[in-house]
Parts: sequence; C-alpha cells; structure tokens
Amino acid sequence: MHVPDGFLDAPTSIGTAVVAAGGVALALRGARRELDDRTAPLAGLVALFVFSTQMLNFPIGAGTSGHLLGGALAAVLVGPCTATLSITVVLLVQATLMADGGITALGTNITLMGLVGVWTGWLVFVGLRRALPSRPAMVVPAAALAALVSVPTAAFAFSLLFAVGGTVDVPFSTVAAAMVGVHSLIGIGEAVITGLAVASIVAVRPDLVHGARPSLENRTLTIREGASA
Repeated sequence: MHVPDGFLDAPTSIGTAVVAAGGVALALRGARRELDDRTAPLAGLVALFVFSTQMLNFPIGAGTSGHLLGGALAAVLVGPCTATLSITVVLLVQATLMADGGITALGTNITLMGLVGVWTGWLVFVGLRRALPSRPAMVVPAAALAALVSVPTAAFAFSLLFAVGGTVDVPFSTVAAAMVGVHSLIGIGEAVITGLAVASIVAVRPDLVHGARPSLENRTLTIREGASA
C-alpha cells in the first residue's frame, strides 16, 4: 500500500498532504479523550505491532506493494484518533529511516492508511457492535470483519487517487482490479490476525480495549440495576 515518490502528480500529492495534516490535527485533539494512564502504553505497543506487520510487503506492480495495514486493529484497541496518530508515526519512521513509501507521498500514505483504513474500520466496527449482542466477546467478530472491509477499501481509495493524478499510463480498471484483488486476500489475513489479537486481550483485560468499553458499561449498569432490584 506504500505509495512511492513520483507515482502521483504534484497537485494530488499536495491535496492528500493537506487532507492528512487536517486529519492528524483533529486526531491530536480526539486522542486526549481516548488515552489515559492505562491505555497510553498500549498505544505504543500497537504502533510497534503495526510497524512490524507492515514490514511484510507483497509486490503488486508498477512500484506499489501490498501489506497488512493494522488500522482497524489499532482503532478497536486504542480508539480511532489514537490509531490515526499511531499509524502516522509508523509511516513517518518508515519513510524517513527505511525508505518505505516516498517522502513526497507521505500525505498520500497517511490519508490511505491512517485515515481511510482506520476510520473505515472503526465505522464498520461501530455499526457491527450496535447490531450484535452487547457483550465484550462480540467485539472480536466485529473487529475481524472491520479489518476485512478496511483493507480493500483503502486499496480502492488509492485507485481513485491514481485515476485523478496517476503519473503512470495504466487504466483505472487495471489498477483497481490489481489493488482491490490483492488487498481483499490480504484483508482475510488481517481479519484473522485482528480477531486473534483482540480476542487475546478481551479475554484477559477487556477494560484496556477501547471498542469494548460500551459493552462493559452496559454490563456494569445491568449488574447495578439487578442488585438494586
């Protein structure tokens, strides 16, 4: 998913940089509501885990690659705003120290993975959480399905950007088919990893999982109402 330098023209790269800067600025404000003394260390661990998984790249063609994104997992564990910041830090380190993703394409990569990937996963997760029974265990399938959807969605978003400002003469249909096809398969693997990671934490410390908090609050309220009755 890392876009290299020169793959999109200057206006498109500048546009995505503006979007990324705005998204990160809003995430900085939102992260204050998500983080506390218990969850702040988890945010660092999430960033490290995402960094590690993103190092496994699968070539797609024309200089692009596919890999696990980790956006949905990060959003469920630490909240979408903190997840956006975590992904942004990972992308900054990869671009500046490891030449993974172009410097001029940093805004594009943050937009695709830190915004589209994270927030698509979070919105799908919230929708599924509301539809499923309000129990902490239901966070696991909701997170897995959110991861499954978020990866090809981010890939399709890249295809749209390429159609607007791609510098390589490749038809949109070809790019979309390659990106969405490969990332749909990657999404299956990401769904499995996300489900396993969330399940392991929910089983031990559900209070540390941001996405499980509403379920825990409902369970506490039910217990209190039963005790008062």
